[in-house]
Amino acid sequence: MMNIKKVFTIVSFLVCCLFQAQTLHLYGGADQNQYLGCLNCDTFDKNSVWNKYSDYGNAFSSKSIWNSYGNYGSSYSTYSPWSSYASYPPAIVDQDGNFYGYLTLNTYKSERSELELAIILCKYHEDIKTDIDRWYDKLFR
Repeated sequence: MMNIKKVFTIVSFLVCCLFQAQTLHLYGGADQNQYLGCLNCDTFDKNSVWNKYSDYGNAFSSKSIWNSYGNYGSSYSTYSPWSSYASYPPAIVDQDGNFYGYLTLNTYKSERSELELAIILCKYHEDIKTDIDRWYDKLFR
């Protein structure tokens, strides 16, 4: 029994490390052809949703999920993760094109992402918008 626990612990650790190595990206729009940034990149990365000076992390950018008035950040847009009724929320994919589900508050959307990061973003998105730096540190450091 002890060996099974050890094997499970080692396998869990390796899976965790493998997942951490995956760079996750957001694609939005009806055909998921609009790049919306990197979901788990460093805050200094030009493509990071956590870089408030980038197109993808700036609260005023049309390509940002943090823009409350934009297509990809509004609580009313069909393309926004923050709309409970979104038909076309952003897709989460890794650098190899593997699909990890949709980032969405819409609980009826099939293939809604169950990644821990996606769940946290959906739960705290309003708070995250007000202090991206603090939340980045909290989640990744």
